[in-house]
Amino acid sequence: MDLKELEAALEGVLFAAGEPVGVERLCLGLETDRPTLDAVAQRLMDRYRYERRGIRLLRLDASYQLCSAPEQAECIRRTLEGRKPARLSQPALEVLAIIAYYQPVTRAYVDQIRGVDSAYTVGLLLERELIEESGRLAVPGRPILYRTTRNFLRSFGLSSLEELPELPAASREGDQMALELEARMAQLKAEEDGPEEPESAGEREP
Repeated sequence: MDLKELEAALEGVLFAAGEPVGVERLCLGLETDRPTLDAVAQRLMDRYRYERRGIRLLRLDASYQLCSAPEQAECIRRTLEGRKPARLSQPALEVLAIIAYYQPVTRAYVDQIRGVDSAYTVGLLLERELIEESGRLAVPGRPILYRTTRNFLRSFGLSSLEELPELPAASREGDQMALELEARMAQLKAEEDGPEEPESAGEREP
């Protein structure tokens, strides 16, 4: 295939997939090599932005995915409002931030930073597929470790964890640390819309 045919093939495969497709799988299916695939993907990314198209091509670690353009978020919300999941609450953003910046971590570590029980919120983030289990810590009781998912990267418009905003060199203890982390996640998710997830009684500060 020439480059235009390869572009069309990549676009068609990613549209049909509706989810991230690994680079190795794409190279195999499109019968091309990694440098050529990356070059074609970049051409599509540039074209979508230059032509102000309603879709974007995202690179997520070692995979690619088609998604809607951020500029079309309001139209999408109005049209598909009933399908949009509720936005993350403040406690959810706080817990997600701690996991994102310090993964893999245990729930006990999250609780220690926040000063409140996070069981409900961790369960919520698991349901939303923003975090996942990542083995167990080699200590008595073997608590579960948690990390972020590819869906987390996609939801926050990130290609990799290296694109997370840097934290300031200020205090990393208690409430100050939680506030800094939450602020960084809120910065990424400022465009998110919809009703907040309700807090459980255990999530409120005494």
